[in-house]
Amino acid sequence: MRFQETLLTGRLIERYKRFLADVELDTGEIVTAHCANPGAMMGLKEPGSRVYLSRASNPARKLKYNWEFVEIPAGGGPLQLIGINTSRPNLLVAEALREGHLAPFAHYDRVRPEVKYGRNSRVDFFLEKDGEPPCYLEVKNCHLMREAGFAEFPDCVAARSAKHLYELADMAATGARAALVYVIQMDANRFDVARDIDPAYDKAFRHALAAGVESYAYVCRITPEEVVIDRPVEIITPR
Repeated sequence: MRFQETLLTGRLIERYKRFLADVELDTGEIVTAHCANPGAMMGLKEPGSRVYLSRASNPARKLKYNWEFVEIPAGGGPLQLIGINTSRPNLLVAEALREGHLAPFAHYDRVRPEVKYGRNSRVDFFLEKDGEPPCYLEVKNCHLMREAGFAEFPDCVAARSAKHLYELADMAATGARAALVYVIQMDANRFDVARDIDPAYDKAFRHALAAGVESYAYVCRITPEEVVIDRPVEIITPR
């Protein structure tokens, strides 16, 4: 996914009310950007951090900018760009599915987003191919790194995400295929569930795996010009 315009750079002043961030641009102008991230954003919202903003595509929108990246030494590792915009992963997965870059799902020829299923929920993607069971595919954004190279999810209590895991397990029980893709918007070499942050999510994750739900984690290649899903990384098997 390439950005249509050059991203603006500046320094974070404050992230507040969850979805707002004040930024001093390199020009000296102070703007308020939309922060499309409901999570805790541990380690990602320190005042003074270098951030990257995109312009809103809708000229009528009140907030004219979107917060896309923060540049920090995540987990004590090297300085890197981390994607904090949680609206991007579904777009990245849709692009990767179209281009056949997600090997476990490359053979499906029909992809529908936001299909109703389960208990009043919508699955991110519903994949179909004649002669095969359908696949329910859920996408999660990952931007937590407390140790260099080690990505984790979630960064706060994620009751809604746990609900999705149980519903995927129910789909697997009917004979359908069900899968979870963690889109890691940073550079990492392994992934695990942050069970100390949300034990209920960890319980749901273990239940889903036992029920036959597949799980995959992919890191992104991030530059100021584009974000693309790059390569799979190891998911540490729950003990």
